[in-house]
Amino acid sequence: MQLSEQELVRREKLAKLRELGINPYPANLYPVKNTSKSIKTNFKQGEQVVIAGRLMSRRIQGNASFAELQDAEGRIQLYFNRDEICSGDDKTKYNTVYKKLLDIGDFIGIEGELFTTKVGEKTVMVKDFTLLSKALKPLPLPKLDAEGNIHDKFDDPELRYRQRYADLVVNPHVKDVFVKRTKLFNAMRQFFNDAGYFEVETPVLQPIAGGAAARPFVTHHNALDVPLYMRIANELYLKRLIVGGFDGVYEFSKNFRNEGMDRTHNPEFTAMEIYVAYKDYNWMMDFCERLLEHCAIAVNGTTKATFGKHDIDFKAPYARVTMADSIKEFTGFDITGKSESEIREAAKAMGVEVDETMGKGKLIDEIFGEKCEGNYIQPTFITDYPKEMSPLCKEHRDNPELTERFELMVCGKEIANAYSELNDPIDQRERFEHQLELAKKGDEEATATIDYDFLRALEYGMPPTSGMGIGMDRLIMFLTNNQSIQEVLFFPQMRPEKKTVALSDDAKTIFETLRKTERLPLSDLKLQSGLSNKKWDKCIKELTKNSLVKLEKTDEGLFVGVV
Repeated sequence: MQLSEQELVRREKLAKLRELGINPYPANLYPVKNTSKSIKTNFKQGEQVVIAGRLMSRRIQGNASFAELQDAEGRIQLYFNRDEICSGDDKTKYNTVYKKLLDIGDFIGIEGELFTTKVGEKTVMVKDFTLLSKALKPLPLPKLDAEGNIHDKFDDPELRYRQRYADLVVNPHVKDVFVKRTKLFNAMRQFFNDAGYFEVETPVLQPIAGGAAARPFVTHHNALDVPLYMRIANELYLKRLIVGGFDGVYEFSKNFRNEGMDRTHNPEFTAMEIYVAYKDYNWMMDFCERLLEHCAIAVNGTTKATFGKHDIDFKAPYARVTMADSIKEFTGFDITGKSESEIREAAKAMGVEVDETMGKGKLIDEIFGEKCEGNYIQPTFITDYPKEMSPLCKEHRDNPELTERFELMVCGKEIANAYSELNDPIDQRERFEHQLELAKKGDEEATATIDYDFLRALEYGMPPTSGMGIGMDRLIMFLTNNQSIQEVLFFPQMRPEKKTVALSDDAKTIFETLRKTERLPLSDLKLQSGLSNKKWDKCIKELTKNSLVKLEKTDEGLFVGVV
């Protein structure tokens, strides 16, 4: 590991602290009594306080210094005075430890007394301080020049997501998103608990990847010598609990789908699913809009939210549109009573990309997704989906070609999916078998196996039930005006990090020269570098050792090329 100059300096300071008998990583409890927020809210001149956090800035002026401490709730100004901290003749703690051996980013504990500066700033006069943790890497803090311009902002998305720990420190507003995320979960949980429903946990590793149409992650259980699938949905397990006698169950589940990644999809995501006995999808629509109105107020204090250029309102009630009416409105084509081949030809005529593996339901889904979905900005229920699209959903009571299903659309995206659940075990078996046929035709999202244990559970009898799933990550995106799912996940999935190589300045110059042409005769490159033989040999070894350049011997001589 090659360290930067600043990292080397901090390690030297670490050694000097230890030479002074100061443990830079003490194990004992530090008796924090106050926070930056509580001090400012309940400020009392002269009050004694004990606070801890990161040292974020300081302005040293000889025997005195102003600094800023950042804790979990904000920042507070500190005033260091040499004679307050070092009342005797020994001034080492201020002159050496504070001024020379502490760095921005270090965790310190402060004992002090509150006062107000001449300009009205609430400040802690430091009576004593304790080093709690030495930071060996400098924080990527933005810099402010004399004209007030900000430089070196830590705003590159890839760096922020990889180093979320640094992002949260230097971009405090990011923390607000995750505070609101927790408020959302708490509000939803409270709503369900108040209704008398029971929170449960179901398996993450499953013998069959069921409950949704998605490609799973596969692993292997060594002791049982069987393949297992990471959960793509928890639906079938929650329904088993309804069979077992629970009237209402819900779960916030981590699901895993081995599919593409984009601004609204992460392979690991959080869903909420709830199932309530003796209800149908009409009841669930009413329940859903009351739930989301309650959650929006809990998160933002209002039912209104801004998402990009759109102002949306989660206040109930929401519009309700059948899928057939939606497709007819935006394409002019009526899917009612049409055959698979008629729908395929209509899709092709609309410019929707389809293929022969797609069944009737998948074709309709593609048309709706391409031509209709993006038009729904305000919360809107799309209802009554064709039977082929919903193998776990009850047949519509008025039309056997449809199912009692709805999806909630917001800003052109689905955030909730709900059914009147299929509880006829014979019908369910036939639906599963139809899914098998679609899988044999090449539909990768069709269920390729039948969960016979789930069918056995249904044969014991499941009461009329309605279920709903909500994508929690996508919902919090809408409530916090974030266009990317990575912004609402602490640690989103990323591509493998490219190895960063710290090079000497001379080696960097040689490499940049070579990158312009990719390949040069060794003698020409050496001449352009202007280095002595000793420095040249050292730089070439550095570049080849780090696999950045390679030497090639040819009939024309020795060449250096970029790897």
